[in-house]
Amino acid sequence: MSATATETESEFRGFGIDRPGGRLAVIDLSDGEPGPEAPVVIAVHGITANGLSWLCVADELSRRRGPGSVRFLAPDLRGRADSRAMSGPYGLGAHADDVLAIADSVRTRPVLVGHSMGAFVTALASARAPERVAGSVLVDGGFAFPPPAAFDIDAALTAVLGPAMARLSMRFDSPDAYLDFWRPHPALGPALSGPRAAEVVRYALHDLVQTDDGDWVSSCVLDAIRADGAGVLGDAEAHAGAATAAVAGVPTEFLWAPRGLQNEAQGLYDEGRIAALGLPAEILVTPIPDVNHYTAAFDANGVTAVVDAIERRLDAD
Repeated sequence: MSATATETESEFRGFGIDRPGGRLAVIDLSDGEPGPEAPVVIAVHGITANGLSWLCVADELSRRRGPGSVRFLAPDLRGRADSRAMSGPYGLGAHADDVLAIADSVRTRPVLVGHSMGAFVTALASARAPERVAGSVLVDGGFAFPPPAAFDIDAALTAVLGPAMARLSMRFDSPDAYLDFWRPHPALGPALSGPRAAEVVRYALHDLVQTDDGDWVSSCVLDAIRADGAGVLGDAEAHAGAATAAVAGVPTEFLWAPRGLQNEAQGLYDEGRIAALGLPAEILVTPIPDVNHYTAAFDANGVTAVVDAIERRLDAD
């Protein structure tokens, strides 16, 4: 396999951290040159996503606070994009420990931000080491409902993720063909031609790797996706992570999207489902108006809500 379609290693600053299974790639989305004592944000992407899903959030945070004011780090989780060569262990616990290793590499306690599966990872990392993080922002993820006693992980992931899962076994003639695959997607497709199209295209293409045959495939390692999906559906420690961290004193915010992964009217969460979770009073819960699961990280409403939450945590620390 060759480099990713966007050649992220040369386009963005970054670094690697040696971890069990290989070297974790961390993209530095900071604007300017933050000093060693600058506050740090570590942003964790979703199950088949990559670190460039945070481009819009990082840009808005820098616009508000100024270049060099915040260090914004976004890893490609093991089994994706520039960390695709990392072997197992996979699963939410491995990702949480990887995130804490990034936290240990900086001088200040970071604010952790996670979207979708990344919210579960963020919650679990915060629960495992509450003294090492300054706060936790969970975006349309991090809370789950008990799965059936027996379930087929591939069937469950396909049912929930739809095209995002189907693409993992597909080959594409070119990066443009890959974008064409996404354009009809009811949730992500419109963002490819929206106000932040340039950032969304960069994010989408960072998933691609070219094969020795010259075609293009998703960088996601299927075994990693399966292990992580099983964790999202059934990892009791991760499911309890946000509540555990909040009770332990980690300031925690939960932002949820009203529409779902296919832009359907019923999202992953609603007021009734959230009430049924019985969350601790310490967790601040906020709906993001008029976004779906994907555009919570790209749309102006989503970016504003996420950056508002990050700033509350940065200002409080």
